[in-house]
Amino acid sequence: MNFRHMVMGALCSLVWTSAVHATEVCTAIAEAVTGAMLVQRGDCQRQVTPASTFKIAISLMGYDSGFLKDAHTPKLPFRPGYVDWRPSWREATDPAKWMSDSVVWYSQQVTKSLGMQRFAEYTRKFNYGNADVSGDAENDGLTMSWIGSSLRISPLEQLAFLDKIVNRRLGVSAHAYDMTARLTQFGQPPAGWRINGKTGAASGFGWYVGWASKGSRTFVFAHLMQRDATQPQDVSAGVLARDEFLKELPALLLK
Repeated sequence: MNFRHMVMGALCSLVWTSAVHATEVCTAIAEAVTGAMLVQRGDCQRQVTPASTFKIAISLMGYDSGFLKDAHTPKLPFRPGYVDWRPSWREATDPAKWMSDSVVWYSQQVTKSLGMQRFAEYTRKFNYGNADVSGDAENDGLTMSWIGSSLRISPLEQLAFLDKIVNRRLGVSAHAYDMTARLTQFGQPPAGWRINGKTGAASGFGWYVGWASKGSRTFVFAHLMQRDATQPQDVSAGVLARDEFLKELPALLLK
């Protein structure tokens, strides 16, 4: 075992806990070209709700099907009865705002445009987690299966899905890959990095998943944490997951 592997092993034995916010479930990072696992820390086979990380998959579906056109088309009006958990969702929304503000009702308009059969076919073709978009007794599968409902995915399954995006092996159009990369680009990455990612939060879980590039190398990553219901809820668990992961990223990969 060389020095790099010894250091990685030491890193992988750690599980961080934020005294204020949350506990890590898993951090996993793999090299996109070779598939080599660089970091696997925690319970990385645990399947939970993907929450808004599923917007990456919905984006690919929407652009491949032609419902989504570019970063600003279609711009859809907000209507009474739409999910409006956040004030910023109560206004007209285009694809760029949808992804940056994580607007649930816009996701639902995309999946409704596909219809249940095509939506389920895409999810199975992507081999996305358990690929179960049937929903449950309280949630319609076409519009809510990915938010605390039937659809579940593990951090390692997130890596497999993301690797297929980076290497363009999901069988969707080049435009779908290009636009999804554009929408998920993070504007404040650590120095020297290019980051594409999506947060997600539901049922007490916080996700940050995506891919990170530095020089000629690209890595896929999944970071999952869980917040105790008694802890402060003023910041999204997904934002917490993102900020914790990006803070640690350079050290995880030893620059």
